[in-house]
Amino acid sequence: MMDKKVTCFLPFSDAASMAATVRSMRESGVADKVFVVGPAGDSTSLTDMEAAYLESEGFASTGALKKMAAATGSRYVLTYSKGFPLDLGKFALARMIQICDDTGAGMVYSDYFEKKQGVMSPHPVIDYQEGSLRDDFNFGSVILYDALAFKDACSRMDVDYSFAGLYDLRLKISRTHPIVHIQELLYTEVESDIRKTGEKQFDYVDPRNRAVQVEMEKSCTNHLKCINAWLEPQFREIKFEDQSFDYDASVIIPVRNRVKTIGDAIKSVLSQKTSYRFNLIIVDNYSTDGTTDVIRSFTSDSRVVHLIPGRKDLGIGGCWNEAIFSDRCGRFAIQLDSDDLYIDDGVITRIVDAFHEQQCAMVVGSYRMVNFDLEEIPPGLIDHREWTPDNGRNNALRINGLGAPRAFYTPVLRDIRIPNVSYGEDYAVGLAISRHYQIGRIYDPLYLCRRWDENSDAVLDVPRANAHNLYKDRIRTIELLARKRMMGGSKKQGLND
Repeated sequence: MMDKKVTCFLPFSDAASMAATVRSMRESGVADKVFVVGPAGDSTSLTDMEAAYLESEGFASTGALKKMAAATGSRYVLTYSKGFPLDLGKFALARMIQICDDTGAGMVYSDYFEKKQGVMSPHPVIDYQEGSLRDDFNFGSVILYDALAFKDACSRMDVDYSFAGLYDLRLKISRTHPIVHIQELLYTEVESDIRKTGEKQFDYVDPRNRAVQVEMEKSCTNHLKCINAWLEPQFREIKFEDQSFDYDASVIIPVRNRVKTIGDAIKSVLSQKTSYRFNLIIVDNYSTDGTTDVIRSFTSDSRVVHLIPGRKDLGIGGCWNEAIFSDRCGRFAIQLDSDDLYIDDGVITRIVDAFHEQQCAMVVGSYRMVNFDLEEIPPGLIDHREWTPDNGRNNALRINGLGAPRAFYTPVLRDIRIPNVSYGEDYAVGLAISRHYQIGRIYDPLYLCRRWDENSDAVLDVPRANAHNLYKDRIRTIELLARKRMMGGSKKQGLND
């Protein structure tokens, strides 16, 4: 029998759920002490449970974590972050301990079974890497820490967070220890959030979560400074007249099989009013559903450029490259998805004006979420106000997207180019641009984003969602390494950070 090596912590919830979780932890055979972490008040619901009460406000707060560290006398710390019953697999904790020992990890996490609406299914998670800076990275609800790493990280917490304590803990541990993913299904958790992936992805821009986001940004900013990857708000100068263009602006629409929506998108572009020349470049990626015929019905208008690539291996990013390297591309390349509509006839003018007024290489606007009938749906306006001129390009490494619609100064975009993928290509190029150039913002809605079943990210299964997140984490890792090199290499990472 393995020695009892683990101090376990779980949040206060209903008595039945806590009892089931405590029982599962005790049955592991390696739990030393079990603590329920909760606010001041009646802890009588712990009667007859083999658990103690640790009084603290907020399970993810800095104060709670410091109290957990002080209460730990074992070699390992286990946190379970949900209020629903936990069912640990047989020898699950012993396996986590074994791998933590073998790898010298500061924290380990695993795949798990997810019980949603009574149905149990496997839920794999992804590997942690240096660029896994998202505060919503899914570790699952069960994490095992090396107690010394846990205590050390807590001792370096010099900011009291109400919401970002666990995030801050993870970032601090990552600077001194590996974070290891066990690709095994070691426990079962209950999932109460049954929303589709497309409904969850905007939680971080919900105004109700603003206080949380402010704390997360502060913690991430401090982390970037500690690893010498934080960039000051100093940018390269932009000179828009260095090159000549036949058009001041080009709207670019990559499209494949959007016969239901492409006509409306084209009309919204052609209705734009400007005092200068603009065109519309549609890159038709071998549509088979009638989309091509719809596009051709508009080509009598000289502003419509219909491109069919010579290659058949292009994703959305590759289609963008076809457009921006065309000699008919204008000085500013402006995005519109084939599903969506500009909100009025002044969008191009507002975007081009923003380039000149803000002296930036990229402009990101705002949009309003609507259904197929153009009726507003939650969360409504997506304006990404977390982007600030002083810290936006640093905070961009924490969030999962930069917003839309996006527009680019074409020479800069041609120099960087867009990855030939169909998800995350906009985020990748936005991060690369932000490394050197200012990104301008427009907080008024510029287009209507239609959500419907054929949207690329409306409903994703776990493997596809994982693939998307893994790619964006990889993009962040690449960008992080580039910024470290630009700053002259990483600081020696000690304990005084």
